[in-house]
Amino acid sequence: MPTAYVLANCIAGVEEKIIDEIAKISEVREVRGTYGVHDIFVKVKSSEMETLNHAITSEIRRIPGITSTMTLVVIEEQGGKEERKLI
Repeated sequence: MPTAYVLANCIAGVEEKIIDEIAKISEVREVRGTYGVHDIFVKVKSSEMETLNHAITSEIRRIPGITSTMTLVVIEEQGGKEERKLI
């Protein structure tokens, strides 16, 4: 299942509004405000690469207030450990 991490920068003061908009996108699995070089962290997953690309390029990157993004596409065949849900 294609997965990507998007690191976004935005205009100061609109982070929470942008996070709320990103959270509405069905392919988004996690969205968090962050300290450091990037303002927002987004985990995106989809059943098809085309849908993943659409979510990133046509939805996330076009949200007003986002000034730049860096997208990291996961190499599914290389390692990894999924987060486990605690009971």
